[in-house]
Amino acid sequence: MDPFSEELQISSMESSAQRRLEAIRSHLLPTNDDFGSIITHNKTAGEFYQGERYSVVLPEKLHTGKWNVYRSARSPVQLISRFPNHPEIGTLHDNFVRAVDSFPDYKYLGTRLREDGTVGEYKWMTYGEVSNARSSLGSALQNYGISKGMSVGLYFINRPEWIVVDHACSAYSYISVPLYDTLGPDAVKYIVNHADVQAIFCVPETLNALLSFLSEIPTVRCGGVDEHLPSLPQASGVKLISYSKLLSQGRARLQPFCPPTPDDVATICYTSGTTGTPKGVVLTHGNLIASTAGMSIPVRFYPTDVYISYLPLAHIYERANQIMSVYYGVAVGFYQGDNLKLMDDLLALRPTIFCSVPRLYNRIYAGITNAVKTSGAVKERLFNIAYSSKKQAIINGQAWWQSSLYGSGASPLSPDVMDFLKVCFGCQVIEGYGMTETSCVISSMEEGDNVSGHVGSPNPACEVKLVDVPEMNYTSDDQPHPRGEICVRGPIVFKGYFKDEVQTREVVDDDGWLQTGDIGMWLPGGRKEHFKLAQGEYIAPEKIENVYAKCKFCSAVFCDSLNSSLVAVIAVIPDALKDWASGEGIKYEDLGQLCRHPRAKAAVLAEMDALGREAGLRGFEFVKAVTLVPEQFTEENGLLTPTFKIKRPQAKVYFERELAEMYALLSKADPAHKNCDAKCFCETSTTNQFSESTQINRCL
Repeated sequence: MDPFSEELQISSMESSAQRRLEAIRSHLLPTNDDFGSIITHNKTAGEFYQGERYSVVLPEKLHTGKWNVYRSARSPVQLISRFPNHPEIGTLHDNFVRAVDSFPDYKYLGTRLREDGTVGEYKWMTYGEVSNARSSLGSALQNYGISKGMSVGLYFINRPEWIVVDHACSAYSYISVPLYDTLGPDAVKYIVNHADVQAIFCVPETLNALLSFLSEIPTVRCGGVDEHLPSLPQASGVKLISYSKLLSQGRARLQPFCPPTPDDVATICYTSGTTGTPKGVVLTHGNLIASTAGMSIPVRFYPTDVYISYLPLAHIYERANQIMSVYYGVAVGFYQGDNLKLMDDLLALRPTIFCSVPRLYNRIYAGITNAVKTSGAVKERLFNIAYSSKKQAIINGQAWWQSSLYGSGASPLSPDVMDFLKVCFGCQVIEGYGMTETSCVISSMEEGDNVSGHVGSPNPACEVKLVDVPEMNYTSDDQPHPRGEICVRGPIVFKGYFKDEVQTREVVDDDGWLQTGDIGMWLPGGRKEHFKLAQGEYIAPEKIENVYAKCKFCSAVFCDSLNSSLVAVIAVIPDALKDWASGEGIKYEDLGQLCRHPRAKAAVLAEMDALGREAGLRGFEFVKAVTLVPEQFTEENGLLTPTFKIKRPQAKVYFERELAEMYALLSKADPAHKNCDAKCFCETSTTNQFSESTQINRCL
């Protein structure tokens, strides 16, 4: 080769490599923590780059020509899999051991419930005391023949014993299998058999359910409960032991720990599910540590913090909060077990960290705003002036936060509700997006991000991309923001569905990308479902329901859209509807009769229409008919999941007659829409509600 040509080629290669290095560097952040002031032009990312610098965009495969993989700007070069300050923590056991060493005498688990069933002030176990209890419990299980890798069920609501059992499982390499206390017997029976559960911890209420099908769960050998142990026939092969007796037996014959590795299975979380058979999501210790470690970078707790545990521990949202609390040495107080008494528990505990779901926040918002509206013109005006002033101060970064932190997840929170919480409670509110299959958090807002209506940037422990869904017209070329199905890759992604390789392959591709089934746009985020009207419009039900949930008459809202218009079933707030009826001079015998009154339906629909206009809903997003029902949506009647989301298929069956009547009424009133199909045009509508976007075909 000509030496000159060789020199030129080498020079060209060096120049190319240098340009590539500079291109990558232009996506990275400096090492300082002043994220708010770093705003620079990025020459390579083009329209895919979001200038806020919360996330960076990197190429997945250069030959595709698209830069469509996003990572957190806090860790763009390498995904987080361990706590940066404590890389020795690789398992849940390691995490708790370190907490016990660091905070042995700090308050850890607190409860108001007494053994006699009364309620008092919070009594606490320290980290050291919980450590001793988990050693005793784990040893007892091992003495009864439960060995490494076997499954242990937890079948009761949040209480200190739940956490002790979970720590015992981690220390002795058992696999914890949470069971929702509201699951029906068929689902519990399926999970116990499917996961080969060997021991089940329960309370008298859930024990009664187990005893009804004990002969159909042959893998179970022992169960731990607190009291009232019934006698079982010896032929059953099941031994009932009280929790206190297990502790004393284990204490008398302690066994050495059998620590897990990061790749060992920590838990099998069965999705509570709105449809079909529950699926067992297999999560390793490494999965859960990676997810929590990633979130420890943008969000920080302190040993002086107090957290209230009332969201179901069988749900990944609450499990992740517990792991984070252990890492920081936070005190965890448990509610009494009754959501209606949650306010009493909050007043007694005075937590600095409160994580909930939009359903509760919507009720807080509706209660306060309705009280303001009925307080008189002067008070309402003063409130609005003060609210607007503080909101502007927050936007300008001039507000001082209290030391409290509110978290929201499980479904989208309306931007105005989030702003309301920040203004009225003077604390940071962080919204996140995630799923069980990703060990909880995929993305979350960062402290200091005062813009509402999105779910933040990727967890530093994962990378996120959007994949085109052409059949729904979601593409990376959409303007002003790319849209598509959210896909996730990284150490937080689960190992698969237990004993179900087929469904695992359906959601995880050969490159390790988990296909969430959620649609998102950048700013990153997503949502789980659309509904489609008969004429082709796609609508986000949670967005619509969150708007209408602010109605002063509505306790819960279920929207349906099988045909060409939206209809809704409304669970009413009894006192609100009765007060309205009294003011209108309407006579009725009971609440059910009042719910059927035409004027009551008209009043509720008018209030909902006003909220819809205020929220900027489009015409086809407005509910056209309502049915009012006195019965509340609950877990017990099968209409809510444990995280208070509506079970749509079940609700559709439950209210089948009411829905059919509303559709028939609308069909008679407006027959022109009955057979609407092809005469429509496309119009794109995007919203920042949970960073969701909907493709709309509006009927002409």
